[in-house]
Amino acid sequence: MKSLLARLSIALVWLLHLLPYPLLAALGAGVGWLLWPLARSRRRITLRNLQLCFPDWSAAQRRAVARQHFVYVARAFLERGVLWYASPRRLRRLLHIDGPVEQALDGSRNTLLLGFHFEGLDAGWTALSLVAPRPVSGMYTPQKNKILDDWVVARRSRFHTTAIVSRHDGAAGMLRQLRAGVPFYTLPDMDFGPRSSRFIDFFGVSAATLDVAPRLAASANARVYPVVTRMLPGARGYAITVHPAWADFPALDAKGKPADMDADLLRMNRFIETQVRTMPAQYHWVHKRFKTRPEDHPSLY
Repeated sequence: MKSLLARLSIALVWLLHLLPYPLLAALGAGVGWLLWPLARSRRRITLRNLQLCFPDWSAAQRRAVARQHFVYVARAFLERGVLWYASPRRLRRLLHIDGPVEQALDGSRNTLLLGFHFEGLDAGWTALSLVAPRPVSGMYTPQKNKILDDWVVARRSRFHTTAIVSRHDGAAGMLRQLRAGVPFYTLPDMDFGPRSSRFIDFFGVSAATLDVAPRLAASANARVYPVVTRMLPGARGYAITVHPAWADFPALDAKGKPADMDADLLRMNRFIETQVRTMPAQYHWVHKRFKTRPEDHPSLY
């Protein structure tokens, strides 16, 4: 039964990519509005995250942003069909990438690309791998179902890709790609528990923050480019911005090791906060970002 459901899901996503993009976007919006009353647990998590991060907002304002967030979540899922099956020509009309893209992907130095959990993140990866003049590599979280897992890896590998590295391979798998000169795209802003994490302020809340970005950058002597993806209004697709490389990230000591990893991670979180404030409904609030707590701290959920 699980195999059948997996294959039906794959077929549905493939069929959806055949729709005109404006119609697909409208369908996603409709599904998002339907999910709002049905997905009670995720609705509670979203509202709690917004309450923690934006305590000065009114309850009505948080609720309005949360409802719109469900629209972006639904759209991001349904529009994967386009990202994973549409022709390069069609994708180039929908994926608007700017910033120092050539510099980031030219292979002149080891390069770490920091993506963040905005709902358009799959579009960010697709755009980077589509325009890359040489193969790139990225990370993903494995699916429990092998059919779905193989499908996700295959679809995310369709353009100029050396490898898709499982999160379970840890930093070692990512580091191998970086040291081989392959630009690597990673997502360092979710709560995956206390391992390899530090408690760093995020919107005024102590958040378990993966230390992978400064560790990888230092170990591979890599430059670090933040990448932010925005879903555009009016069914115009996605804007993918490669920001200039961060200077002195991480700050290194005399031995070439991160001198102050907490400061590096705080810098990263402040950057994410700035981006979130420009599009608060598009950050991945359905995730329990503050699930892991410092010792003796009560749960926030």
